[in-house]
Amino acid sequence: MTDDRDFEAATGGMRAELLAHCYRMLGSATDAEDVLQDVYLRAWQAFHRFEGRSSVRTWMYRIATNTCITALDGRARRPLPTGLGTESSDPRVPVVADTERLWMQPLPDAALGDPADAVAARENVGLAMVAAMQDLPASQRAVLILRDVLAFSAAETAGMLDVTVASANSALSRARKTIGDGAVRDGRRAVELTDHEREVFAEFCRAFEDHDIDGLVQVLAADAVWEMPPFPGWYRGAAEIGVLTLTQCPAKAAGDIKMVPTTCNGQPAAGMYMRDGDVWLPFQLDVLTFVDGELVHVGAFFETELFAMAGLPERL
Repeated sequence: MTDDRDFEAATGGMRAELLAHCYRMLGSATDAEDVLQDVYLRAWQAFHRFEGRSSVRTWMYRIATNTCITALDGRARRPLPTGLGTESSDPRVPVVADTERLWMQPLPDAALGDPADAVAARENVGLAMVAAMQDLPASQRAVLILRDVLAFSAAETAGMLDVTVASANSALSRARKTIGDGAVRDGRRAVELTDHEREVFAEFCRAFEDHDIDGLVQVLAADAVWEMPPFPGWYRGAAEIGVLTLTQCPAKAAGDIKMVPTTCNGQPAAGMYMRDGDVWLPFQLDVLTFVDGELVHVGAFFETELFAMAGLPERL
């Protein structure tokens, strides 16, 4: 019979990095949390058979990777709207949600626990890179993550996936070619924002709270991109994003919105709350991408369960 204390001592400290791994594989924070519970159940059931031929860490990543591959079987990839291959949309056309498609989600940093214990786990979970990974078949995605993100050897990776080293190396080569130079550059991590970028972030939040559309346009890069799954359209250009906000956001006056700063994917983010009578309720979670001092991308996500994962309040 497995000794729960031995199992927890051996594996408990890995939960944050394994959650990040499952998220990279699945492109969904909520799915990653669900799959991680299955990973730990499988590991607990098999722990008495663990013979130490590999490290516990390698053994756990083997279970986690294969559990994710199984979960992905038969599922369509989780894209962002910009990954659909469509042209940018007209912000004057009313938006219509596509609720049939599974969309990519951000990963709130708070889901990883104490930041002091999870620094490594938050590396390489930038929104752009994880989105790019979703274009890969599950096996290639796994090899790329195990080799290039987690630095496992070719032999370790092949062992985890029950393939030959040659097969693992071939999958890695194909994955790298697919990702290639086309991958969008990840934004600056929240802990590394410059003073200027922090000011832009604060102005972004203030502009929404004050219903200052001109102010919002001014803080965005001229060719900034805005996307907001489950709405399949995406929008390029600060002026166009201003039109979108003015014509399609429910807020109509200063005070309709409150913004609460947080972090997702290691990047600056904000929970947007919309007025409902005398309270403000979760509306969308905005993840911001800063590159070279400019706010170049905003991903707005409407799953309110992400607010809880981010440790944000249910209402204001």
